[in-house]
Amino acid sequence: MSSVTTNNTTSSLFSTINANNAGGSTSSSSTSEIDDTQNRFLTLLVTQLQNQDPLNPLENTELTSQLAQMSTVQGIEELNTTLSSLVDSMAETQSMQAAALIGNSVLVSGNNLTLSDGAAYGGLTLASAADQVTVDILNSSGSVIQTQTLGANDAGTVLFSWDGSTSSGSTASDGAYTFKVTATKNGASVTSEAMQIGTVSALVRSSSGGFQLDLGSLGTYAFDDVQQVF
Repeated sequence: MSSVTTNNTTSSLFSTINANNAGGSTSSSSTSEIDDTQNRFLTLLVTQLQNQDPLNPLENTELTSQLAQMSTVQGIEELNTTLSSLVDSMAETQSMQAAALIGNSVLVSGNNLTLSDGAAYGGLTLASAADQVTVDILNSSGSVIQTQTLGANDAGTVLFSWDGSTSSGSTASDGAYTFKVTATKNGASVTSEAMQIGTVSALVRSSSGGFQLDLGSLGTYAFDDVQQVF
């Protein structure tokens, strides 16, 4: 009696699966990858049912287990599709945000300092609070021409400006310079990083498909590298 019940259940399910599979095959050219995966699974399941041993039919628990596996695979496929769509959406949003930065000045990692019309601006970041921060400004040959004492500062970003004056009392000519940061607390070194200011002139598509900010002579930087916008 149990074998008859199993056969009836299998036969009914076989008809349902066949109907679903036939309906899906008529639009195979426009189905998504998820639908294709489901259709392939159903095709294999139908073939298994068609070729099962009549004296030893597929148990209901086995069939339920296989259907549960299909549901799991389908769920993973749908999750992957959703994540892919989310990544694409985030990339598009980031590109729009990056485009809005064209013409603006941004703070990124680096120690370049451009003196123009008697004014230059730079910055630095401190990993922790410091009771003494100094900035040495260097010329093209690497010689220190001016030292600025910025005093005590909390952890985070610190900005500074330079009017072109030198330690010798002269005025430096406009052009490219570099600087070095030293930070201490109670005589011990504090981790710091030099930060340069550049103007975004364009967006450049990277090899990964995203966009990078073109800062002219300073090079290109990822949108995530920007610490501050002016």
